[in-house]
Amino acid sequence: MNIRSLTRGDGVVIGAAVLLFIASFLDTFDSDGSDIPNAWDNLGLVMSMYVGGIVGAVLIVVARALPQPRKVAGLDLGQVGIAFTILAAWTSFWTIIDPLGALDENELFKVDAGSGLILGLIAALVLAAGAIATPLVPALQAALVPAPKPAAPQPYGAQPPGGYGYPGAQPQQPYGAQPQPGQPFGQQPPAAQAPAAAAPAPQAPAADFSPFWFAVPVTRPLFAEDGSQTPIAELAPGTWYLAVEQRGAALVAQTQDGRRGVLQDTSGIQRG
Repeated sequence: MNIRSLTRGDGVVIGAAVLLFIASFLDTFDSDGSDIPNAWDNLGLVMSMYVGGIVGAVLIVVARALPQPRKVAGLDLGQVGIAFTILAAWTSFWTIIDPLGALDENELFKVDAGSGLILGLIAALVLAAGAIATPLVPALQAALVPAPKPAAPQPYGAQPPGGYGYPGAQPQQPYGAQPQPGQPFGQQPPAAQAPAAAAPAPQAPAADFSPFWFAVPVTRPLFAEDGSQTPIAELAPGTWYLAVEQRGAALVAQTQDGRRGVLQDTSGIQRG
C-alpha cells in the first residue's frame, strides 16, 4: 500500500469517519432521563448509519492506496465505499427528522435528537460529500502527503575528481620497490596497457540529456530494458524516481531499490 497516493479528499473522508465514530458514543436523544441510550443500543441504527459510513470510508481509502484496483461483484472497491457513505447520509437524515419513529405518536415519548444524531448527521454528510466530490474537484485530488523534493542528482556516469582512492588516480608504487631500469628516480611507472584497451567503449547517453527526478501522476508499469513487454516494476504516484537515460519518447528510470527499466508512457510526469 502506498500512503503517498492518498489525496486531500481522502483526508476529508478519514476525518469524517473519525467524527462519525465519536458520535456513535454520544446520546441519541435529548432527554432529562438518567439512562439515555447511544447508537450502540440500537443495532439497526448503528449498523446502517455509523458502522456503514465507517466501512465506506475504509473501502475508499484502501482502494486509493492499493497499487492495483480491486473489484467486488464487478464494482470497483472505491465505488462500493461511496455507496456505503451515501446510505449512511440518507439514514442519518431521516433518523434525525423522526428519532423514535412510530413511538413519536405517543406524547410520553416526545424527545428531540441528541448530540450523537446531530454530530452523526454532520459527519455523514461531510463523508458522503467528500467521497463524491474527490473525483470531480481538482483541489481535492492533490496529494495529502506531498513528496519531498529530491536533492540535485549527479550526472549519470560522472566520476568524482581524481585523487587517492578515486578512479583515475595515478597508481602508487609499493613501498620499498625499486624503480624500473631507465626510469628516473621518483617517476611513476607507465600504466600497463590492458589488452581490452582496444575494445570499443560502451555508448554513452545523449550529450544533451541530464538525469532528473520525476513522479508519475498515476500508477504506470516499468518494462525491461531488453524490449520485452513484461513489467519488472510499477511506478506509484507520490514517489520520486530517477530518469537516467532517454530513448526517444521513453525514459530509462531507476527505482529506489536499484532496479532499472523503460517507462514507455511519460505523459503528465512531474519533474523534480
